[in-house]
Amino acid sequence: MTPITLALLRIVVILAAAYVAIWLGSAAARRFESEMSRGTGLGVLERAKRVRTLSRHLQKTLGIVVTAMAGLMILRELDIDITPVLTGAGIAGLAIGFGAQTLVRDVISGFFLIVEDQVRVGDVVAVNGQGGLVEEVNLRTLVLRDEQGAVHIFPNGEVKTLANMSKDFSYYIITIGMAYDGDVDRAIKAMRDAAASLMKDAEFRPDILEPLDVFGVDAFEPGQLVVKARIKTVPMRQWVVGRELRKRIIRVFSERGIQMPTPQMTIRMDRTRT
Repeated sequence: MTPITLALLRIVVILAAAYVAIWLGSAAARRFESEMSRGTGLGVLERAKRVRTLSRHLQKTLGIVVTAMAGLMILRELDIDITPVLTGAGIAGLAIGFGAQTLVRDVISGFFLIVEDQVRVGDVVAVNGQGGLVEEVNLRTLVLRDEQGAVHIFPNGEVKTLANMSKDFSYYIITIGMAYDGDVDRAIKAMRDAAASLMKDAEFRPDILEPLDVFGVDAFEPGQLVVKARIKTVPMRQWVVGRELRKRIIRVFSERGIQMPTPQMTIRMDRTRT
């Protein structure tokens, strides 16, 4: 067997070994993600989000490392001196590092986003005032998709404010307008009764963590006073629970004859004689 044939055979073995290493690593990461996502409860949901994010990064990192190592080994089999390649790569990396400070900042910020568990794939967040569902958490960028389907990409170094609305638990805030001459205590009792019926519903009971918390009269506005309350839910379910709660409150108000204020307009006409 000629040296060229042996070199080609070794290259094929290197490529096959690299493919198998990447496949095994990805399969192990997916298996770990599946195992950590088993079970029910709020803790499992939060753990699954973090494991999913870490799993994606581990697979990407493994692919880059294995591919780089395989490339260097193939160059050596082709009798190409890799020392100048490594030296040139080091110098180029240093030059790029000086010229790409923004990129380095983004990568470092992304590293801390992941390590500190600030945001995970599947969270609903508001980044710099823009809300959406987190689809990707990369080392350089954070990718959101809003309710209209638009994709927003934020460099991690440009993330100035981040509000995570689905970590550990969530609240749904509800405000109800009441007439100034209405019975506020009666309205509050109706709100609590509506929330109690919601908690007894088998469809919504797993999503609600605590009974409705009514703060009371929160503001005085023209033509109405505002009663504010909130209900604690599992992450990502606050909107579903909140919409159903609003529907039931309106129903209970209607059944008990509790009137909500309606917008009114007063027109005054002055007649002047000429």
